[in-house]
Amino acid sequence: MDLWTLTVASPTRSADFAARTEQQGWAGMLVVDSQNLSGDAYVALAMAASNTSSLGLGTGVTNPVTRHPAVTAAAIGSIQKISRGRACLGIGRGDSALAHLGSGPARLKPFERYLKTLQAYLTGTGVPFSESAADPAIAPPVAGLELADTPAQSRISWLEGTDKVPVEVAATGPRVIALAALNADRIMFTLGADTTRLQWGIELAQEAAVAAGKDPAELRFGAYVNMVCHNDVDIAQNLVKGGLTTYARFSVMHGSISGPVSEEQAAVLNNLHDSYNMKEHTRADSQQAEVLSKEFIARFAIAGPPDVCLQRVDELRHLGLDKLVITGATAGADRNEAARSQELLQQYILQAQRR
Repeated sequence: MDLWTLTVASPTRSADFAARTEQQGWAGMLVVDSQNLSGDAYVALAMAASNTSSLGLGTGVTNPVTRHPAVTAAAIGSIQKISRGRACLGIGRGDSALAHLGSGPARLKPFERYLKTLQAYLTGTGVPFSESAADPAIAPPVAGLELADTPAQSRISWLEGTDKVPVEVAATGPRVIALAALNADRIMFTLGADTTRLQWGIELAQEAAVAAGKDPAELRFGAYVNMVCHNDVDIAQNLVKGGLTTYARFSVMHGSISGPVSEEQAAVLNNLHDSYNMKEHTRADSQQAEVLSKEFIARFAIAGPPDVCLQRVDELRHLGLDKLVITGATAGADRNEAARSQELLQQYILQAQRR
């Protein structure tokens, strides 16, 4: 199983962060794509690629609203060329990037169309202008210019000869899991670290694949997981809860809960939905972090001594996951304890993956 880390898209710090990440033994590094909260994701990835030789690089995650699919394909295709084949594209329906523009997550049908078009661009397939052209109210058809000749379709020809960038869909609800099973190269669950919930997601994806005539054995699975290693469980839980609020909220973002939960977990998720403040997004000292109970954190996150973390990671591996993207302590957490938790993670969890 490959372990990846997640960080902000900093144009000034990404190169050094990536070099340290590679040296520490991580398989890869994702950067968030949230234009109002951090720098440009692809600039950060380009800086990271220039300062590393083996580290995987990608978005965690982009969305189908803020960039045209041709622009997204060209951007991640550029990272693929710079890094000599180390790129991946993480994409979801959108969260903070859209919230700070006054919008909610993309609707399902447009998201599915975007994925199909994106995959076409990345494989070098031509895309009809009916799928690529802008809204005529914004930009009229090129035919109106009466040029001597124009392209017959939209295609990114310069990607020829480049290994295709894998598209990884962040998925929580049943309908996104189903469409990801048909349109993604890997499904990245955002269901927490609870094996019951992850098994539910895997089975949904497999059922969707079978129904569409696709071999379910071809599906690849990963997950975004909040994990903090610390010998003091209380400290570990306090460090992990900021990031956990963000990922747990995906399971109740639209008011109804996705996936199997206990009554206690359902109560926490409903409170999280009602209390979430986007202006305190991911922060450990946010108002939403206070609604997470110890029992909830213990199941949805991985927080505790290294041996407990190793056991939980092993459980996820046995489920069939081949990639984990780990989010640790976030802003608002105790910096000294966060640094100690990172040392323990590197010393025990990353070293165990190398053996």
